[in-house]
Amino acid sequence: MTSRIHDRGGHSLAPLITVTSAALLFTILLVLVRLQWIPLESVDHGAAADLNSAVAGDKTLVTVIKAITWLGSDGVLWTVTGAAAVLLALRKRWRLALYLLVAGAGALIMDPVLKSLVGRARPVVAHPVAHGLGNSFPSGHSLGSIACYGAVLLVFLPAVRPGAWRRAFIAVITVLVALIGISRVLLGVHYLSDVLGAWALGITWLGITAFAFELSRHATGEPVTDPLSQGLEPEARGDLAPAQPEPGASRRHRGRVAAGIVISWVLILGAVIGFGELVIKFGNGNVLGDRTVPRWFAAHRTPGLTRWSEVFTTLGATEAILIVSIATCVVFLAVTRRWRPVIFIAVLMFGELGAFLTAADVVKRPRPDVTHLDHHLPTSAYPSGHEAATACLYVAIAILVIGHARGWWRWLFLVPAVAMPVLVALSRMYRGEHHPTDILGSLIFAALWLTATSVLIKPNSDGSTRQRRPPAVGHRAARAYENSRAGPAADVGGPGG
Repeated sequence: MTSRIHDRGGHSLAPLITVTSAALLFTILLVLVRLQWIPLESVDHGAAADLNSAVAGDKTLVTVIKAITWLGSDGVLWTVTGAAAVLLALRKRWRLALYLLVAGAGALIMDPVLKSLVGRARPVVAHPVAHGLGNSFPSGHSLGSIACYGAVLLVFLPAVRPGAWRRAFIAVITVLVALIGISRVLLGVHYLSDVLGAWALGITWLGITAFAFELSRHATGEPVTDPLSQGLEPEARGDLAPAQPEPGASRRHRGRVAAGIVISWVLILGAVIGFGELVIKFGNGNVLGDRTVPRWFAAHRTPGLTRWSEVFTTLGATEAILIVSIATCVVFLAVTRRWRPVIFIAVLMFGELGAFLTAADVVKRPRPDVTHLDHHLPTSAYPSGHEAATACLYVAIAILVIGHARGWWRWLFLVPAVAMPVLVALSRMYRGEHHPTDILGSLIFAALWLTATSVLIKPNSDGSTRQRRPPAVGHRAARAYENSRAGPAADVGGPGG
């Protein structure tokens, strides 16, 4: 039988003891690392060498470890933190949004400052499989992941059902943070004490920020909570839940929609591949100016046009498309409180990516015979991935905004839906990367795929289903049916009745 330590107010002292212990551990490690204490240095160097030898020969394992460590990179952490903060801000939970930003910013500031003050060099291993920039102590990935994912845990914990689900949520975050830290040691870019120090500092920082949050609640007369078991704002549970369940959506209906999406994708992919094969084999090389248009653009390049082409090429690249897609999902999830728009964007963009990679691998069309401004591109010319992704995404945004908004301004979203695909197409041909028929194939795919996903997913629907009226069998039967639908409210007057 276990006993818990409480203060006089009845609150558990375990969080205070944990944070104090973490702060003490970080302080000890900081001093020992700065003084280059020989026993610690010996353990760190031995562990780095042994772990490097264990993983260096397995390429698959190294790939998995790099994927895990990517989840602790600045880009991923700030994407998660920013998306969560935007969702909270749109739902008027300003204090929680500010907490997330402060927790993430603190880790971002402390990491380079401490690395500069300590000045510890990174490990030197026999078989390097990754390279890190800057100094070694503390581990930035480990500190950032425990601060950002830990803050997300404390903020969104009230939205998770108490019991097994809440314990599972805590376990997932804990395991994720642990794996990110371990991956840094396995890759040979950090010592074991770098990761332990980062974890200790992260726990300390989370404890300090959570305590400050509780002080702000106390100052406004709100009850003090236990963040580890209740979250920072238990009363915000309704606003923290990502979405509401949709009425009338059966598993059978979802199965039919999923099957329809898969079948549509396969048929559309076949049509796009078939169009590409026809152009290559029977187009005599100059369909829609496939030879002359890229050469004309190459002959009329100027420094100013080249800079603009780079801008729009970048806006159609994977990173920009991913950022805009995530931002769109976050905004519509926060505003509509429904998964349907998010599912629409996710299915649309993953379907586009899969179709692009498959068609490019099957058709294998060479790039235009002109000087290319982009180098070492991994795929062939047909179809244009930039164009297909841009058309799908910006038209989808217009569909969602026009379907959900109720002001005249919603029609303004038709401008980027038309302008962005045109500008990206011109930039890709200007830079010598695509033929006109590559662009046409991408637009054909985008049009068909947008139509299929919009019809099947119905992104602007609220998920409710209307009952069909049965065939009339006479006036009495029709009137009885209407009365049955109206229910008791049809016979009871309202407040003014």
